[in-house]
Amino acid sequence: MNSLEVLRREAELLAMSAIGQPPHKGVPACPGLNLGETVRHVGSGYRIALEWIRLGRKPETGEWQEFPADGEDPLDFMRSGAEAVLEELGAHEETEPCATWWPVQQNYGFWRRRLAHETTLHRMDVQGAAGMQVGAVTDEVAIDGVDEVLTLWLGHKLDVLGVRGSRDALVAVRVGDDVWLTRCGPHGASAWRVVDPEDAHLADAQVSAPPMTMYRWLWGRLPDRMVEVIGDHDAIAQLWALLRLATK
Repeated sequence: MNSLEVLRREAELLAMSAIGQPPHKGVPACPGLNLGETVRHVGSGYRIALEWIRLGRKPETGEWQEFPADGEDPLDFMRSGAEAVLEELGAHEETEPCATWWPVQQNYGFWRRRLAHETTLHRMDVQGAAGMQVGAVTDEVAIDGVDEVLTLWLGHKLDVLGVRGSRDALVAVRVGDDVWLTRCGPHGASAWRVVDPEDAHLADAQVSAPPMTMYRWLWGRLPDRMVEVIGDHDAIAQLWALLRLATK
């Protein structure tokens, strides 16, 4: 997956989808979130990423521009942020070191991938709020997004937050021939991609769906009826609840 091209394309799609839309329109999948706040949030996210890179550490509140300037259109705020981050990321190789919030990947490739999926997800939110058909992504992008939300958010962010599950459970996440195993419980959460899909039989439960559906479901954008579940439903409910805390 060329994350930089995905980011470039999705940023433009998000902007085009937001043009002329009332900012108060709600995002159907995220009660309390509206179109205008989504656009602002994406623009702020681009800027905090740039400050992480510039400072070599997590920026403190006030060290990056979170909101449009007085009189600045939120969409212009988002677009200028996209232009700046695309220029910065495009000027460096993926493997070139830089500060990130994931110890496993301290390079520009982290930010290319992270911002590509952040923009894609919120582009879908904007389209949903605007009453448009939510545009699909390629299977390659969706599968990479599944891997990212499981390994980065479930497997890392929950630990940073200090959040634990109430019971030990192993859940398989299957997208065609691609399978991840997730372990959640009192000792923390982890997720890994398995080499042999048959390893899924080790799990207490399995959730499966096509790539785009699974991508959106894991991010809380689709209801449970859109995925197929087998086995211990409580184990899947725990995974779902922990993902909502990790990706909040």
